[in-house]
Amino acid sequence: MFENKNEAEARAEILTEVAEYCRRYKNTEKAFQPGDRIPYASRVYDADEMVNLVDSALEFWLTAGRFTEEFEKDFADYLGVRYVSLVNSGSSANLLAFMALTSPLLGDRRIRRGDEVITVACGFPTTVAPILQFGAVPVFVDVTVPQYNIDTQMLEKALSEKTRAVMIAHTLGNPFDLRKVSAFCKAHGLFLVEDNCDALGSRVLVDGVWRFTGTVGDIGTSSFYPPHHMTMGEGGAVYTNDPLLNKAVRSLRDWGRDCVCPPGRDNLCGHRFDGVRGELPPGYDHKYVYSHFGYNLKATDMQAAVGCAQLKKFPGFAERRKENFRFFRALLSDLTDKLILPEPLEDSDPCWFGFPVTLKDGIDRNDVVPYLEAKGIQTRMLFAGNIIKHPCFDDIRGTDAYRVSGSLENTDRIMEKTFWTGLYPGMNEEKLTYISRILHEVLRDRRPE
Repeated sequence: MFENKNEAEARAEILTEVAEYCRRYKNTEKAFQPGDRIPYASRVYDADEMVNLVDSALEFWLTAGRFTEEFEKDFADYLGVRYVSLVNSGSSANLLAFMALTSPLLGDRRIRRGDEVITVACGFPTTVAPILQFGAVPVFVDVTVPQYNIDTQMLEKALSEKTRAVMIAHTLGNPFDLRKVSAFCKAHGLFLVEDNCDALGSRVLVDGVWRFTGTVGDIGTSSFYPPHHMTMGEGGAVYTNDPLLNKAVRSLRDWGRDCVCPPGRDNLCGHRFDGVRGELPPGYDHKYVYSHFGYNLKATDMQAAVGCAQLKKFPGFAERRKENFRFFRALLSDLTDKLILPEPLEDSDPCWFGFPVTLKDGIDRNDVVPYLEAKGIQTRMLFAGNIIKHPCFDDIRGTDAYRVSGSLENTDRIMEKTFWTGLYPGMNEEKLTYISRILHEVLRDRRPE
């Protein structure tokens, strides 16, 4: 096969065959039949992703490399931010975002153990886990229905002399009120971390300018897990416009080291052996000087290669999600006596991750969700519902490890009454119409047995 070919020619031939393989065997979707499984999310890809993946594998660099650099630059350009750090998951992105706020580089502003961070109990646990694991104190406030985001009226009540930050997610693509939350943070000198893992591509009008969610606060995070807006299989990103926070993020991601050299490169600073740092001997190799207690949370170049191809498709993915939301909401508009339909933030353009509904009083979710699942429609709860009700809180429940400010009435309501279905780009009108028909069937026609 490779006789009389150089390496570049052999690689080109392999990649041509890979593209043909993908076209022939991987993107052959059969026509939808009622009762077929409709997942809440799935990968959407073609030969571009597979070719990039194999191209990276043939290079066999494996760790962060040229595709990582390309992705970080292109993703920063898309978002309009200065710095992007690719990591191995959205959960790692949240960990790094929070830990960056504890960096000694920040001086007196750094978060210390016992300091408080305002957040919500209705969400995904990895927004909260870094706060608890560090020894800071999450302060939980309620959310609103049908926006499913932080109740901004509760912010001032949750504030204390120990408050140092707000760290919350944009729920299922619907932006929280960035105008009010960012104004609150600026007024009180607080950091704002936007968990943007479910909202990539969402926008908010801020001071007359449309801004992507994740770019208004001090730090934003994304996830590239398969169900998300775009995928690398596993993967995530941390982004910021602050050079000091970026320095902390890069160090913490790369073992906590002081050196900024990427894998396989040495002495970019030109001072590898002539510095005096900490209590180390003069000239100690800068590549092995550690300014943070860090981790190795880098993604592989194979993940980044997939991400580079996905990012080119992402604007189309985002538009399809928005179209699916509008179409599906119209289909359910006659069920408002049974369902509370989602409402976007005013002056926002959500890139919806899913379509959440809350059942009205008198309707039991256990009568509805199993019926949908039995008909092939995959559903999800609104993540943890109320995180402090979960077994992971058993050992700290009732202690001062966390604080609840006010009532969590809507959070508990969501835990009991809310679920969601998918809007991913592979969802077409036929599938959405089927989901609507089954919802109408269970809510209008079916009677309890």
